[in-house]
Amino acid sequence: MVGARWRRLWQTVAVGGLGLSLYAGWLTIDDVRDRAASERDIAAACDHLISGAQVMNLQGGMVRAQSDGYDEYRLDARHLPSACTLYKVTGAHRTSDLLRLIVESSDGDQPVNMTGRQGSPFLTTTDGHEYKRDVTAIADRMPEPWPLGDGTLGSYTNTSTTIRAECGPGSGAAAPKLLNVTAVARYQNVSAGDRERLARIARAATQKLTRRIDCKAQLPALPAQLAELPVKLRPVASATGSCRWAGRLVKEQGQGRLPDRALAVPVRDVAPVEGCLLAVGPHQVRDISDGLDFDQRDYAESALTSSPWWLRTVSYVGAEAQSVANEEVGAGEDVRLRPGTAGGRNGTWWASSTCDGKPALHTLTVDHLYDDILGPRALDSLFRAYVDDITTRRGCTHVTFPDAKDFHTL
Repeated sequence: MVGARWRRLWQTVAVGGLGLSLYAGWLTIDDVRDRAASERDIAAACDHLISGAQVMNLQGGMVRAQSDGYDEYRLDARHLPSACTLYKVTGAHRTSDLLRLIVESSDGDQPVNMTGRQGSPFLTTTDGHEYKRDVTAIADRMPEPWPLGDGTLGSYTNTSTTIRAECGPGSGAAAPKLLNVTAVARYQNVSAGDRERLARIARAATQKLTRRIDCKAQLPALPAQLAELPVKLRPVASATGSCRWAGRLVKEQGQGRLPDRALAVPVRDVAPVEGCLLAVGPHQVRDISDGLDFDQRDYAESALTSSPWWLRTVSYVGAEAQSVANEEVGAGEDVRLRPGTAGGRNGTWWASSTCDGKPALHTLTVDHLYDDILGPRALDSLFRAYVDDITTRRGCTHVTFPDAKDFHTL
């Protein structure tokens, strides 16, 4: 009797176990089907430039992902610039941002490189939408990208990688002078492993596109590791790398109204793009405030909350210099900056030179209130110090500066 009961119980458990096993098997099959479908959707949305499997290994791996259904969020490499946007499926009718792949061309409708005041490097509010206590402590919105290796392959941040390809002699008729391919993680807390995955995704996409359009570009290998980059600004007096010139300027001229904080990148003298971010901390704002005219005191108050004072220098060399524009809101179209010219417009000033036989543009962009605080003479002196430094360091010639009057056009 007892044996019969145990036998029936064992049979029940066995049948139940078999059912659970079959159910788990069906789930596994469904997962495999969903993942395969997701990989196909990703590849199609990004014009088959990237592998869906690579994308779905981000964030520790996932079973389901999808692209945006609208055409403007699907990449078409025949019409650049173009981009695709991808999402992680987190549940029924629920998604979260995952990845954006952007392809730009020097022959496209828009220039590859943009300057201008619209790209503030600082977030000014917390998640609770209150103003931060120190808004220029961290470049948490748009930090300076670091060079990949010597910089000829491209650059990266903690959340993105840009691969550049110069289409050299012998390239096909459809190949532009320059391609930029950027993979951007659209989620927070990007891991070290994901930084490297982003770089591989961007480089693989660049390789596929260069082969497709017969672009004879030589892409160097990726660095073995992509270290987490600093986003905290340091005292300008001890600035190194791309901002060393600013520290020397402060030591020579005194702090005055100059920035007291810097975020530099390593100097690579063959890098086609090199930037330096400078900003004013709260103590320096208060010191400057004491010497301001009455009608400028509000500028100092807003600099502590909603409108931090900052400036950015960027130099572009070679093919990069031939695809630069200044972004101007409300002007109808962006203003192209041409190698060999110099001037100032809407908070951006530029100079030209020739570096190792290649055209170069050297730019300065200043926050829309801070330029008034510095004034024309200080802006002229600061910009000359920057251009003198980088052109001397790189052995550039034929340096053309803006006229002094250009710094009065604020």
